[in-house]
Amino acid sequence: MTACFPDLLSEVRQFRQQYPQVRFVDLICLDIPGHFYGKRYPIELLEKVAAGSPLKLPQNCVLLGAQGGLYEIGDYCFHDGDPDALRRLVPGTLRPVTWESQPLGQMLITSDGTAAPIEFEPREVLARVVQRLAARGIHPVVAFELEFYLFDKALKEGLPQYPHDPYGGDADDQPSMHIERLSRFADVLDDMTATARLQGIDATVITAEIGPGQFEINFNHCQDPMQAADSSALFCRSTRGVARQHGYRASFMAKPYLQYPGSGMHVHVSLYDAAGANLLAVDEQRPLRHAVAGCLALLPQLMPIYAPNHNSYRRLGAAVNAASKASWGYEDRDACIRIPDADPHNLRLEFRLPGADANPYLVLAALLASIEHGLQAGCEPIAPLNEDRHSGIDFPLDLLQAVRNMQHSAAVQAALGREFVMVYCENKRQDHLAFLHAISPREYQWYL
Repeated sequence: MTACFPDLLSEVRQFRQQYPQVRFVDLICLDIPGHFYGKRYPIELLEKVAAGSPLKLPQNCVLLGAQGGLYEIGDYCFHDGDPDALRRLVPGTLRPVTWESQPLGQMLITSDGTAAPIEFEPREVLARVVQRLAARGIHPVVAFELEFYLFDKALKEGLPQYPHDPYGGDADDQPSMHIERLSRFADVLDDMTATARLQGIDATVITAEIGPGQFEINFNHCQDPMQAADSSALFCRSTRGVARQHGYRASFMAKPYLQYPGSGMHVHVSLYDAAGANLLAVDEQRPLRHAVAGCLALLPQLMPIYAPNHNSYRRLGAAVNAASKASWGYEDRDACIRIPDADPHNLRLEFRLPGADANPYLVLAALLASIEHGLQAGCEPIAPLNEDRHSGIDFPLDLLQAVRNMQHSAAVQAALGREFVMVYCENKRQDHLAFLHAISPREYQWYL
């Protein structure tokens, strides 16, 4: 997704030449719950923005709740008049949309890098952490992995159903990691990866997961953390669109079925200096252990980011590779933090706790800030699961308690910004209360 144009205006003009049938472009940005919002711009107006005309959207769109609508949060939403805030175009993200009925384009927009960034915008939160690490000579390389479920297009009594095998017509309702599932659903899966690559997303390996209709798609390691998070966000949008084209629904819910595993967001992170040396591998891997210790120390305070809604917590503590305590281990998928087997140059940690429904910008910001915390503190972690299967640190399994932990954590406020923590925690608290009052027990498992 890296820009290959001398400026934004050149990017837009080349896009118009390459796709003359496209008349509108969706300018999109991720809100706190992880939904895209924005505006559909005529392409000739987009060219004016690229040439320097201001681009403004309502500031409080970022604060939308998980089910839509605004909550009263501090001085925002109902006390500030919902002012406009400047956004900028993200270079290199103007791409064609192939899953809609009309030819469209899409392009990411953001407030980070503007004269007055929105402190609680997810991309801005990540940008501040990345810039802070860069000032210390630390350059993360990041790779996301995302699990998701396919559902049949038709609902039954308002609830999603198992996907139908396109060859046999029967419901694909058996848990299996069998590679033949990749063949049976090859048309939609291949289209998902091809569409992702057209969006500049470096999608690679496809895996059939344990749950019925469950799959995982991996991305290559990326030297730009911002681009890695952009790709993860955009992948969710394109995957849902492609699924609709093929007669399915795609969902990144953390736990759609009670009896089957949930879907995770796995994040691989390694750290390098300006010369390309792996900082985690020096001094007999002492920095790696410090990084792990920092992640474990802040994990209980960051649960509202890693498990952002009521459904997310049902995935934790499951029988299959979903931890119920903050833990770590070498080549251990039961751990929150897994250290994959790798040579010193590729030494990294894999963070496995977040659900696939988490906001990728905020997950990566929280993870990198935790690593930074560990490097600064210089503490050794608890015993790995390889040495003690009972090793681990308790974290809250209830969203309201998790919010209280995050809201009162001085370390989290220092790492991610006091204003962001206040806004985010209030958004999650009211999301949780709205869910409890509005969703019936029967609809519980389908809550997004």
